[in-house]
Amino acid sequence: MEKDKVYIIGHRNPDTDSICSAICYANLKNIIGDAEYIPVRAGDVNTETEFVLDHFGASAPALMENITTQVRDIEIRKTKGVSRCTSIRKAWKMMQDNDIVTIPIVTKEGSLEGLITVSDIAHNIMDVYDNTVLSKGKTIYSNILDTINGEMLVGDPKDVFGEGKVLIGAANPEMMESYIDKGDIVIVGNRYESQLCAIEADAGCVVVCLGARVPATIIKMAESKGCRIIATPYDTYMVTSLIGQSLSIGYFMKRHNLTVFDDDDYLDDISDVMGSKRYRDFPILGEDGRYIGMISRRNLLGAKGKKVILVDHNERNQCVEGIEHAEILEIIDHHRIGAVETMAPVFFRNQPLGCTSTIIYEMYKEEGVTPDKQIAGLLCSAIISDTLMFRSPTSTPEDKAAVDELAPMAGIDVEKYSEQLFSAAGDLEGKPLEDIFYSDFKRFNAGDVFFGVGQIVSMNKTELRDLEKRMISYLPEAMKETGTDMMYFMLTNVLSEVSGIICAGDGARQIILDAFGPAAKVEEDDDNMILLTGVMSRKKQLVPNIIRTLQEKKATV
Repeated sequence: MEKDKVYIIGHRNPDTDSICSAICYANLKNIIGDAEYIPVRAGDVNTETEFVLDHFGASAPALMENITTQVRDIEIRKTKGVSRCTSIRKAWKMMQDNDIVTIPIVTKEGSLEGLITVSDIAHNIMDVYDNTVLSKGKTIYSNILDTINGEMLVGDPKDVFGEGKVLIGAANPEMMESYIDKGDIVIVGNRYESQLCAIEADAGCVVVCLGARVPATIIKMAESKGCRIIATPYDTYMVTSLIGQSLSIGYFMKRHNLTVFDDDDYLDDISDVMGSKRYRDFPILGEDGRYIGMISRRNLLGAKGKKVILVDHNERNQCVEGIEHAEILEIIDHHRIGAVETMAPVFFRNQPLGCTSTIIYEMYKEEGVTPDKQIAGLLCSAIISDTLMFRSPTSTPEDKAAVDELAPMAGIDVEKYSEQLFSAAGDLEGKPLEDIFYSDFKRFNAGDVFFGVGQIVSMNKTELRDLEKRMISYLPEAMKETGTDMMYFMLTNVLSEVSGIICAGDGARQIILDAFGPAAKVEEDDDNMILLTGVMSRKKQLVPNIIRTLQEKKATV
């Protein structure tokens, strides 16, 4: 039985903790859980995280920017595709045996060629008045044998009936000679004269009914004339009634203007299309364009969303797009409690630690699972990054203890590795401003005021100064892109433990000055930047002060 898929995902614009938490928690859940846990990401991987993943030989999780329910999340009926050479009779039997009304026609490579429905078969059977239709449809003799329960005494079942008509040889030989043309299929009984006449008239095939014995002389003559002979236990009436059902479905299948969906299409997008069509069933194609199954409108009823575990966030505005359609199972986080609503109770673990990965490492220990070198390295890197090597006020003794235990497992020297990590994070040369800005960005709100905060961490003072001059002009554009009222960007120097704040938006600058009072310093030669000594954490120092100040201002209005 196929396991349920559960996606583990961090916030938009993921940082190292968000990516590593998803990977490491998925690893733990796959060891102890009963589903298939898949780490995914809601945005691009930043430079620091790329360094971490490369250092420990880990792959970045797959990108999932929208978690809305897709076709692949619902039950896809695995209706078997058939060849265009399949007979009408065989297709009809498949429909009856499997209680389906549509059959897909596919190539040997699995590509969809067309569709055939019950009504297509009924209409074509009822409307056939052409006794050459089997040859027009290039019918394979094996289809004829299968349809009339025949045995080929002369000829090859793989041959194709490609020229002539189907007729009954019930007249006397003289009359038969007048209407039998070369290549025709002639249905006869046990009369030697009729069989002989059909062969001499260059018939392509003689069908002998009622299981009549075919004399050796007839067989030899048929072989010499290139005429096929089929023996069937059915009488002439039955053969005449059935033989039309040996026509290949490829002759009248629908092959143009087919309504097909990809397995990554969103249900919201296809439901209206399905409702506007008269068809009951629709084929689904996979990533490689090959046919994988069918769905009907019934499949959309009661469709469940993707099963999701959120890590390193719990606020709605930081979630991946489409989270309202998902079934949230768990939330593992270390931030303030936000406003993600769930349809049912969930496992919610929120601890005031410096990093989500610290919580996840505690869960490894609680389950008695020792992380391997790669997992230990990812957890350790996330903690170092989120706590700024324990310089951040969000850092706790638990974070430090976790790194002390994980570093030997990962085979790293913490001091040297931290320098490499922060150097990678601060390598800004040649990067577009947009990429730098969104490499670590989050959106917040205080009542009806929405604001965003981006942050870059570096050990290079000159590099941060150069970035400030470029970034200040980008902030108004970022406000429009994110739909915020105010925008802040932190340029954090790990070595000096100082963050420079630049901002945009009506009243944004005054909010910082009011929030930090005398601690907020404005340099004489650069009034765009406000320096906050000792302010390293967006989560614990900057954002709470902005929210508190906004709330105080609103209360005095």
